[in-house]
Amino acid sequence: MSAEADGTAPAAQSAGLSGSASALARLENWHHDVVTQVDGWGWIRTLNDQLTAVLTPWRERYQGNPVLELMHGGRWLGHPLHPALSDLPIGFWAGSMLLDLTNGDPSPEGGLDPAGVFTAAGIAAAVATAATGVVDWTVSDDEDRRVGLFHGVLNTAALGLQGMSLAARLAGHRGTARGLGAAGLAVTGAAAYLGGHLVFAKAVMVSRVAGADGPRRWVRVIEEPELPDDVPTGVQADGRQILLYRHDGTLYALDNLCSHAAGLLSRGAVEGLTVTCPLHGSQYCLADGSVRRGPSHQPQPVIRTRVRNGWIEVRGNQPAPRRAANGRK
Repeated sequence: MSAEADGTAPAAQSAGLSGSASALARLENWHHDVVTQVDGWGWIRTLNDQLTAVLTPWRERYQGNPVLELMHGGRWLGHPLHPALSDLPIGFWAGSMLLDLTNGDPSPEGGLDPAGVFTAAGIAAAVATAATGVVDWTVSDDEDRRVGLFHGVLNTAALGLQGMSLAARLAGHRGTARGLGAAGLAVTGAAAYLGGHLVFAKAVMVSRVAGADGPRRWVRVIEEPELPDDVPTGVQADGRQILLYRHDGTLYALDNLCSHAAGLLSRGAVEGLTVTCPLHGSQYCLADGSVRRGPSHQPQPVIRTRVRNGWIEVRGNQPAPRRAANGRK
């Protein structure tokens, strides 16, 4: 009996196709595997715990400091400062390598050549970038924090390589300087990839309420007598989480998910019509959703409310004020 007749060949072919599909899937998802592996490293978890124990109390102690908030970006800039600064060392070091590649055979004498100036400028920019990165890192959590830590470790290694490159260049060892600079730029690229993963795959430092505008009709959420005065209360309306707060007979309502990292504002404290997020301490004005204290850099959407037939009803975000057009309102 032939192999085709007893079914062994088709089975082998099926197994081969299945193996190829599995290999292709692994190839396509290599980045997820890398992140999972990094998150599971014991030394990263240990270092993460040690740094958290030191830096978290420091952040909480100085959270109201305007300099610390500005380093994060905060309400004044509207988004984190770290990503913008990170372009500087990458650009300077890439420029240094380009000058090295196009400069032929430079003089072996020591000193700062144009490529060395770019390397030094990149080192200075990297220090400022690292400082803002540390501030951002203190307001991250769980896997994001551990992957962010490895991102920082790689950037520190790259900074060290660039420092050695600069020292070699000053000593006249231009070939060694070129090699170290290229290695440092490669490590920086790997760190930048992890930074991109945190932003685009994990939405770290991205507004968690961007685009939220529902419900698009009035929805009953709670009977009026059931809402206690001066107690932040979380409700849901058409799947959207909403914070309700009543003070002196006035109702206030904001999106309940903190725009910074999706902490539940209804679990935070309210003082002077300012609610504090229990996750990282961002503060918002209940009347208009404005940021009173970072690390948040985006205001909370204000939800419309009304009382009808003994029920508190809510509807989507408060509409923006009408703007004058052609001299008319």
